[in-house]
Amino acid sequence: MPHVTTAPTRIPVPGGKLIDEHVGMASTHTREVSVAHMVAPPGWDEPYQTPEFDEITVVVKGSVLVDCDGQRHEVHAGQSIITKAGERIRYAAGPLGAEYVAVCLPAFTPDAAHRED
Repeated sequence: MPHVTTAPTRIPVPGGKLIDEHVGMASTHTREVSVAHMVAPPGWDEPYQTPEFDEITVVVKGSVLVDCDGQRHEVHAGQSIITKAGERIRYAAGPLGAEYVAVCLPAFTPDAAHRED
């Protein structure tokens, strides 16, 4: 039976980034996949992480900077990037900020992200 998410679950994070999870552990108790809409202000970044999930990031506005294996990938609106479980990665917003959708397989959880301090 179809399910309409009328109010996604807001995931609190520091630094001014907004995460609204439509499908996943926090919103629908779905373990297989999570889908979240994110808005990050210019200059936002987060610590490196080595997640247990693959992540597909589709950029809607602005750009997302992804650091992995000594390389920086700048992903612009209309583009996407896939990172694989076990890769050490870091996400940041470009100079104009970023709006994007993240799909994680299996679903994102804070413990499975393995963020560095």
